Formats: sequence, C-alpha cells, structure tokens
Amino acid sequence: MRQTDFWYRLEQVFGATYAQSVAADQNITQLDGLTIREALARGVATVTVWRAVCAAYPDRVPAKLR
Repeated sequence: MRQTDFWYRLEQVFGATYAQSVAADQNITQLDGLTIREALARGVATVTVWRAVCAAYPDRVPAKLR
C-alpha cells in the first residue's frame, strides 16, 4: 500500500483534521505502543500499519476500506 493510499483511507475514516491527531497522538497496541507516525518513521510497512488501525478501530473502519 502506498502512503498516499494509507493517508487517504485514514482521512476517510477520521476526517482530515482528526486523522492527523490520531496519527500523532494515539498509541496503538498492535504497533507495540507506537503511534502511526512513529511506526511509519521506523519503516513499518503501510499495510501493516493500516491493519493495525483496522484492528484498533474496528467500529470506525468501514468494510470497503479494510
């Protein structure tokens, strides 16, 4: 998954402004407690980060974006 696709999906789920907040401020258990931005900066594959987002927010991510 390209980063542009990742950010598009994240913004579709949370809205443009809140997506940035989630990416910077929310520690995600499935990413060993890293934030989205930290995980991406450490080279974690975007598809892995996206799957972690889907697992962390199952009620927010619609099936068509999974």
